[in-house]
Amino acid sequence: MTGGAERGILWIISAPSGAGKTSLARALVAATPQLRTSVSYTTRPPRPGEVEGTDYYFVPMETFTAMAERGEFLEYARVHGNGYGTSEPWVKSQLFAGTDCLLEIDWQGARQVRERLPGQAVSIFILPPSVAALAERLRGRGQDSEAVIACRLAAAREELLHYDEFDYLVVNDHFQDALTDLQCIVHAEHLRLGYQQHAQHQRLKSLLGISG
Repeated sequence: MTGGAERGILWIISAPSGAGKTSLARALVAATPQLRTSVSYTTRPPRPGEVEGTDYYFVPMETFTAMAERGEFLEYARVHGNGYGTSEPWVKSQLFAGTDCLLEIDWQGARQVRERLPGQAVSIFILPPSVAALAERLRGRGQDSEAVIACRLAAAREELLHYDEFDYLVVNDHFQDALTDLQCIVHAEHLRLGYQQHAQHQRLKSLLGISG
């Protein structure tokens, strides 16, 4: 039995565009004090209402490419012609401090994280209730043309092919139900033996009569 602080848990949430990943992730973080969201770097322009340093770090492609070449990204990918990447130093600093870190990334990024940090991430895939519901949600944003929506639906089908690479599946039919499912997953992972051996170190020593 060992003492010391337990590392935080690295969480991955992936979903097709329009499945509600971002809204669920924000609600989960708001309801979970020990969980922080990693702010990704992207080369796409900000959407209405997005804030630099809160939603993304918006950088030109030249800066993004240089960061990738220096190995500063835990994962990165091109999605719809834009670059997205996660800062590896920031994520590791959070985990070593005992803080859970949440990544909102696609299946390609999730695969890169598993390869770079094998066995260190818990991954969740968000399913839409149906293709029709997904299309309706994309149109409801009022931000994309029909051509862009058609492209996103095609990309969603590709994304869905990789659902079986994840540890958990959550269907976002009713938002509150999906959020509750995510909260249950987070709670259960913190009750795993490896985590609790550290969190309950002193209690276990007392119960087992171990001194020192």
